[in-house]
Amino acid sequence: MARIDVNHIRHSYLTNPKEDSDFALKEVHHTFEDGGAYALLGPSGCGKTTLLNIISGLLHPSHGQLLFNGRNVTNLSTQERNIAQVFQFPVIYDTMTVYDNLAFPLRNRRVPEADVDRKVRETLDMIDLASMANRKARRLTADQKQKISLGRGLVRSDVNAILFDEPLTVIDPHMKWVLRSQLKQLHRRFGYTMVYVTHDQTEALTFADRVVVMYDGEIVQIGTPAELFERPRHTFVGYFIGSPGMNVLPVALEGRTALLGSQRIELPGAPKAEAGLVELGIRPEYVRLGREGMAVSVSKVEDVGRHKVVRANLEGKEIAAVIGEDDEVPAEPRVRFDPAGINIYADSWRVEMGA
Repeated sequence: MARIDVNHIRHSYLTNPKEDSDFALKEVHHTFEDGGAYALLGPSGCGKTTLLNIISGLLHPSHGQLLFNGRNVTNLSTQERNIAQVFQFPVIYDTMTVYDNLAFPLRNRRVPEADVDRKVRETLDMIDLASMANRKARRLTADQKQKISLGRGLVRSDVNAILFDEPLTVIDPHMKWVLRSQLKQLHRRFGYTMVYVTHDQTEALTFADRVVVMYDGEIVQIGTPAELFERPRHTFVGYFIGSPGMNVLPVALEGRTALLGSQRIELPGAPKAEAGLVELGIRPEYVRLGREGMAVSVSKVEDVGRHKVVRANLEGKEIAAVIGEDDEVPAEPRVRFDPAGINIYADSWRVEMGA
């Protein structure tokens, strides 16, 4: 496995980029630690696949360096970097059997046949294709073919890293959960360096030890699932992580008080925000709905199973609150904000609150 250093990488698909907007990756500077399980999470077009393809060697960056265990591999081919990559859509040999598809990368590296058989059968069990080992790949369904692609990425134990580019797109929902769990178990067992690209927050948060959230060609936050939920560093992280996303409300500051229209909201500290657009962010899980606090008008109540999402209007701004599935909405509802869940942002970036 390898430690991967992405040193001030920038990339543009244009011949002569001049402005930041010309770059698919504006600048990325980060270390993927040896043996870490990472997810690159963000919407389509944010630069996550571009970054993954630069790590794999499918793209050469416009600027910056890529290091594997301190060695500059920026100009090396994918093969020379010794990585495995699983793509969004199946890349397999249709004329080969399922077994031979998985055996091919090992035989290509002259692995002894006994070791090939052991690794292939172990991987076939993991991806639930052992019963189809002798079937031709062309006869399989799209999700079965993608499981072969996953297996080919997992069968080798000598790679520097395993890279996944939205590999579960064509997999049915139940099998997605199963494969995510198996990938997690595999990582814990063997300690592979894994980088997993997805736009699905559930995939990212259940697979990765650390999630790299990307937005508009930049990394806006790197953290554990808990850190991303509790303390979003950027308002985009608050919007993107969680269902529903974080409430973001424009406010003015007065010491340890946030002013929202006619309402005064006490803060857990004095924010260090001197200028720019100031906003208060609070997750719906920290909005307390009851008979005390700030008056709201409820527009909708969504029953989503284990809880309800209450949509309401506060001082002309839409907010969401999460309540228990058996909780009632008062006739004259009011809300309070739990100080533990309050974040303050200046120009979209979180600011610290002093004592």
